Amino acid sequence: MRVREDAIVESVNRLLADKGFDLMTVDEVAADVGIAKASLYKHFPSKEALAAAAMVRLLQRTLAVVDQQAAQAQASPMQRLEAVTRWALELQVAGDMPTLPSQNSSLRAELMAHKAYLELLLQLSERLGEWIVQAQAAGDIDPTLPPEVVLYTIFARACDPVPAFLKAGGQHSDAQIVDWVLSICLHGLRGPRTAAPVR
Repeated sequence: MRVREDAIVESVNRLLADKGFDLMTVDEVAADVGIAKASLYKHFPSKEALAAAAMVRLLQRTLAVVDQQAAQAQASPMQRLEAVTRWALELQVAGDMPTLPSQNSSLRAELMAHKAYLELLLQLSERLGEWIVQAQAAGDIDPTLPPEVVLYTIFARACDPVPAFLKAGGQHSDAQIVDWVLSICLHGLRGPRTAAPVR
């Protein structure tokens, strides 16, 4: 049963990354896994439940990356935040980041009622939040910014449309796209040596 559920979640992850929640259908998931739709419903009762399972898997993967960065004793909090954000952008550019609509009441209700999703999201938020506060104390992030603003800005990179737009243009490598979006996210548009405008 666990093997089949893993296969279903992997399929959902691919379809969400490729088509998004609104265009993905339960029929497509069943066909991709090679099972009957009725069999799929024995594991997941709805399209929303499928999406929630994919998001749980994504949060588990993200926390594993956070654990890897936490083990890097020589890394600063800012370097750890940068590494996690880079990983998320690389996942997105590779077409492996599931995307969910920001406005969908049934999906939101499913996620808010999903205990594992909420617990993992809280864990991730707390751990990144600690690094943000530490980076602010070290002067690496503007201390006047509320930590939750920084956190949501980092979270937003997982659904940033810019990497996909640049990749579709075909003029830049994946590495360039990730470097540019990461730099703008963490350091802004002005850059370290931009002089103030003359007035």
